Amino acid sequence: MDPDLRDASMGELLKRLSGDMTLLIRDEFELFRTEMTEKTKRAVAQAGEGAGMLSAAAICGLLALMGLSATVILLLAMVMPAWVAALIVTVAYGIVAAVLAVSGKHRFDDLQPPVPKQTIETVKEDVEWAKTRTSSAGR
Repeated sequence: MDPDLRDASMGELLKRLSGDMTLLIRDEFELFRTEMTEKTKRAVAQAGEGAGMLSAAAICGLLALMGLSATVILLLAMVMPAWVAALIVTVAYGIVAAVLAVSGKHRFDDLQPPVPKQTIETVKEDVEWAKTRTSSAGR
């Protein structure tokens, strides 16, 4: 224990306690703010990636529908086997659309609420430390 604290008056001790608590609260708030900013930026970026993939899936789906339309037209015309090429392109676009849709959905599913875990943990530690100090001061 600090030797200066043994000789300090009750008023000085309370003043020091108040200053320490203010500093602790300020530091915890700063940690909370930093952690929440970081988590929010990450969540926004992840949501943007998911939205981009779903948009790309929608475009590929539209292209698949256009390819299918071309396939049906060429199939009905029966001019030549060009419909086989159109069918292959349609299937390829369909596969790309499916992969992008699943990837985009996984991005959205992985989103987690921005919880300040580190701040919560340090506040718990501070409370435990304060309890320990309070019980040892009563001896």
